[in-house]
Amino acid sequence: LVELLMGLGAWVILPELSAHTVEPTPPLTEMTNIEALGSVLYTKYIYFFQVAGLILLVAMIGAIVLTLRHKPNVKRQDIPTQVGRTREAAVEVRKVETGKGI
Repeated sequence: LVELLMGLGAWVILPELSAHTVEPTPPLTEMTNIEALGSVLYTKYIYFFQVAGLILLVAMIGAIVLTLRHKPNVKRQDIPTQVGRTREAAVEVRKVETGKGI
């Protein structure tokens, strides 16, 4: 909220400030919009781009750490038991009379 108020407040107080921040886009014959965006992002704003990526990485790791809790009463997957299971233990064949259902 503070960032939005600061951004909008600066725009309302000093509208001529926005004229200095806009860079013209090159003509489409020289490069496409995506190339122009990549050129600006990876040359002029590379440090900001890297810092934003680092912040997102830290936030992702923090979310994983906060949600990863080991509870004692939760069933866990036991892969050797699943792999060692036989057909007889996994499948039960029943003979159902026609028209009776289960």
